[in-house]
Amino acid sequence: MKKSISGIRGIFGDDLTLKDILKFCGNFAPLIKSKKCVVGNDTRPSGDMARETAIAALMGRGIDVYNLGMVPTPVVFREARRYGAGLVITSSHNPLEWNGLKFVIDGRGPNEKEFEKILQEKKHTSGKIGTEHKISSKYVQEASKIIGKARKVKVTVDVGGGAALDVAPSLLRKIGCIVQVINPKRGPDPTADPLTQLVTTSKKADIGFAFDLDGDRLVVVKDGKKQSPDTTLALGVSKALDLGYKRFCLSIDTSIAVERYITDNGGVVVRSKVGEANVIDTMLKKKCQAGGEGSSGGFILPEFNMCRDGILTSGLIAAMDGNKVDEIIQFVDRYSQIRTKIAIESKLHDKVLEKFQKNVKGKFGKIITIDGVKVIVDEDTWALVRKSNTEDIIRISVESNDLQKAKRIQKDITALVKQSHDQIR
Repeated sequence: MKKSISGIRGIFGDDLTLKDILKFCGNFAPLIKSKKCVVGNDTRPSGDMARETAIAALMGRGIDVYNLGMVPTPVVFREARRYGAGLVITSSHNPLEWNGLKFVIDGRGPNEKEFEKILQEKKHTSGKIGTEHKISSKYVQEASKIIGKARKVKVTVDVGGGAALDVAPSLLRKIGCIVQVINPKRGPDPTADPLTQLVTTSKKADIGFAFDLDGDRLVVVKDGKKQSPDTTLALGVSKALDLGYKRFCLSIDTSIAVERYITDNGGVVVRSKVGEANVIDTMLKKKCQAGGEGSSGGFILPEFNMCRDGILTSGLIAAMDGNKVDEIIQFVDRYSQIRTKIAIESKLHDKVLEKFQKNVKGKFGKIITIDGVKVIVDEDTWALVRKSNTEDIIRISVESNDLQKAKRIQKDITALVKQSHDQIR
């Protein structure tokens, strides 16, 4: 089972059981000040069973539940603003046998202190029983007001059998797009999938969009080419700039191309730790108007939703001028990012990073330590070494506008990480 402020995930019936769901939802209930909670789930086979168990747990703790049924994660986050809290039964882009819980408090994910309370081992006492209400969402109407009208663009949408099945095409049609929906049997994660059918089909369209199983991740396909997650984020950022937003928060591993585009167009950038919850926490603290994380292509517009919202982002991109889309794709393509990993036991991560920081000092340039160790080589090149919160690995990311330079630095950084590991063993 994986536990982080982004949620709880596990293989359903194995390391995530109905008993676990009862416990975590029971612990979540006291954090719901409004005594009202919206609940929804994605399309996993275990979704309905897990949702009904979660509803029972919340009602048993005196919470009134507003059941949305099968809906994308961004819809639950949006409706949670009305009711005070939300719960998504999802494991995002994990394989189908997984499931999980994503908690929403005051329109955002829990902070670290709140999440600790959800994980606590404690006895639950019964009292007043909550009630259940079936509800629908006004997400499409409200998102379309933010986006405005699009051109009569032809859009191919690959929902991948996920929860975006109805909402994404409805939103795109609402803003004026001509939409073709395809639903191939592919894996839950479009970022890792070649999206062969979408690549082929979208050649006859202006643009193609693919969503993960719960609809918060978006992949863009343009002119028969699958675009990088950083490109997806850059496109969302561009539309936000057009809407007048100027202050952005980007995760520390987001492409320098996205930051450069913002600053070139009069915006300001602050950086956060990697992870959706960390980006949003920094957004709130630094009063940022938009942003996201490049590694997942997650664009976030807090005014509308304090989560990655792939569905809203697809509408924002569809409403852009086609030449502008091409211009941004070319701008991001000037930079190359290489991501690798080294197998190292989790218990050694902190010591390896501490030793690496000493070993790398003075070899490249400025060092930033808000999340792992980031080395600024020059204005167009950086390297980031950070620990995984869920696996026995250390991640290495390198970016440059010179691919060969990026490869050389990646080789040097990897050697220094291995050296640092050997020195503490």
